[in-house]
Amino acid sequence: MPLPELIDQLRSGDRVALGKAITLVESTREQDREQAVDLVESARPYSGKALRLGITGIPGAGKSTLIDPLGRLAINAGHRVAVLATDPSSQRSGGSILGDKTRMEELARSEHAFIRPSANNGTLGGVARRTQESIVLCEAAGYDLILVETVGIGQSELEVDRMTDLNVLLTLPGTGDELQGIKRGVMESADVIVLTKASSTEQGRYHEARSALRNALAFLPPRDRGTRAQVFVTDALSGTGMAELWQHIVELAQEDEASGYRAQRRQRQQVQWLHHAFREGIFQRVMADGAFAEALAALEEPVRQGEVGPFKAASELLSRFRTGA
Repeated sequence: MPLPELIDQLRSGDRVALGKAITLVESTREQDREQAVDLVESARPYSGKALRLGITGIPGAGKSTLIDPLGRLAINAGHRVAVLATDPSSQRSGGSILGDKTRMEELARSEHAFIRPSANNGTLGGVARRTQESIVLCEAAGYDLILVETVGIGQSELEVDRMTDLNVLLTLPGTGDELQGIKRGVMESADVIVLTKASSTEQGRYHEARSALRNALAFLPPRDRGTRAQVFVTDALSGTGMAELWQHIVELAQEDEASGYRAQRRQRQQVQWLHHAFREGIFQRVMADGAFAEALAALEEPVRQGEVGPFKAASELLSRFRTGA
């Protein structure tokens, strides 16, 4: 499809066109890269007005299950919701189940929602390789609430904090997060913490966990806006605590916009993604160079046999890169 036509369909809110656009930016084919860059750059003037919300947490915390009622609350409040869900890829086959959408049945039926599962394809940090670009495309298509659901890999899930306005961390009692709170990691990047799956028979256990988390948060520095995360107790299936959680997110977003904090945060994120895109581009250019690829292949066997260490071999490759040999 010609790029101007795709942009026009995207701007009209066509979900099929949005899906095609995301497929293009996710393509690993070299011949698609230039068109994908042009597409994102054409969409960028129409983006930037949505609330970008990260949903992260340990596997099994109920991220997809919580997104379903949260998204419906947002739609009832007049929003259009896009969900960018990340699924882990197999290290052996490269395949992914992409099953997150099955836990968002009611949200998926809404004409005001768009749900896109993507494989992480080995990308670290909990998000897919092109999530940042996909956010821009969703906003250009008229979605004003973007929910970015991470893989759920634990303390290293920090990339989502570099592309969203607010980061919501989901956890469960007894997972150790009360103690993990004093460590540097995903707890430090949370704007809101949610204890999920709070059945009526376990209220006491959940309130104890909430108190423990609040105490642990006192050991962490506040977020850049000067506040620490509040802790909520919810049950997505029954709806317990969901309205309170949504209201807090709305109020926090309004405060950040009014104070100018959101604009400052996004400016920092833009520079971070410049560095990210540059590093990725350099790596791709280097690996596309035939002579460099041959030099790398020639060093693999000596490293495998223990004749030379990996750090020494990497140093030699870097020397070749610097001298252009």
